[in-house]
Amino acid sequence: MSDTDPEFELTFLGTGTSIGVPVIGCDCPVCQSDDPINQRSRSSVFVKTPEVQFVVDTGPDFRMQCLREGIRELDAALFTHAHSDHIMGFDDLRRFSLGADDIIDIYATEDCFQRLKLAFDYAFNGENRYPGYLKPEPHLITGSFEVGDLQVTPIPVEHGKVETIGFHFETKGGKRIAYVPDVKVFPESSRKICRDVDVLIIDGLQPKEHWTHLSVPEAVDVALDLRARQAWLTHFTCRVDYKVIGPTLPDHIGLSHDGLKLSL
Repeated sequence: MSDTDPEFELTFLGTGTSIGVPVIGCDCPVCQSDDPINQRSRSSVFVKTPEVQFVVDTGPDFRMQCLREGIRELDAALFTHAHSDHIMGFDDLRRFSLGADDIIDIYATEDCFQRLKLAFDYAFNGENRYPGYLKPEPHLITGSFEVGDLQVTPIPVEHGKVETIGFHFETKGGKRIAYVPDVKVFPESSRKICRDVDVLIIDGLQPKEHWTHLSVPEAVDVALDLRARQAWLTHFTCRVDYKVIGPTLPDHIGLSHDGLKLSL
């Protein structure tokens, strides 16, 4: 690693909510906009360090996201929860375990693994060990763990009725990044994990309050409480117009968009 190489690179593969933006059948200004910054695939990120490359979540747009960003190699996939907009591109991980003996490491909670195995039994039943097929190597998340040169800590949060976590990443150089794309209630025990992070990426679904997601004002309040040096909102509906909402936010808080890259 040279003096100019980043310790941590993150690319927003997608920044949209479960139905994506534009929304089928919607005639709102954002859905009808020809501005690509308002077009959002389902939420996911790609992380690259000097030692490892992985994604967090594989939604139904995962294949096209990989093609768009030129992702050719992956060591692992981490999952926040088992809602369909975060797991239904799982089979497209097969391109990253092509050889007969190649595997891809999968990190998830017990609840998430149960749902993955229901949806993709053929990948987990031990009979799918052929070249070109998906060969996941499951790793159950029960606490902090290492992925390459990163220390990873799960961040339990409340989001609907499905067990949901975010992830806190710490580099060898001490940089700290928290990614929490789906959250309504951010417990104090989880806030302690994230206080004073260098970068916070957090759910900011829409301007108005929602029953399973933080609104934009609620997300800003969380970012301020956590004293994040830099914060980016994600997981937007079409009620968030990038050029309308963005200028109203504090200087250190921004709206992410598909393809946005962060480096530390």
